[in-house]
Amino acid sequence: MSLLAKENILLNQQIINKLEAIKLTGELLVKQGYVEESYIHEMLKREELATTFMGNYLAIPHGTDEGKSSILQSGLSIVQVPDGVDFGQGNIVKLLIGIAGKNNEHLDLLSQIAIVCSEVENVEKLVHAQTEEEIMNLLNGVN
Repeated sequence: MSLLAKENILLNQQIINKLEAIKLTGELLVKQGYVEESYIHEMLKREELATTFMGNYLAIPHGTDEGKSSILQSGLSIVQVPDGVDFGQGNIVKLLIGIAGKNNEHLDLLSQIAIVCSEVENVEKLVHAQTEEEIMNLLNGVN
């Protein structure tokens, strides 16, 4: 199974707050069989410790170290929120990338995401993408 499949992406979501955003990101990981339900709680716990807001309208929610036992296999989920969701302190997130990593398998993908999302223009392209394929191509470095 791929770390990022079409089914892992939700486009044009309207989200009220960051807790709802993180839950939705986690629910996608559960639905696709990457993590157990308890991982969502660990994602919310992780957010309490320190924000997963990364700048450039991007957040990368993930679980705590204790949550690693809830990971069945490495995977990603992507939630696009064109109108943005407030992550506190004026930090607006328009793209959430949920990560569940087993045995460091996710690090290469995380590195690719970091490269793509270090440019705010690329994040804007992801936020305005009309299809799941467009997002997958952008994250895989295909224009």
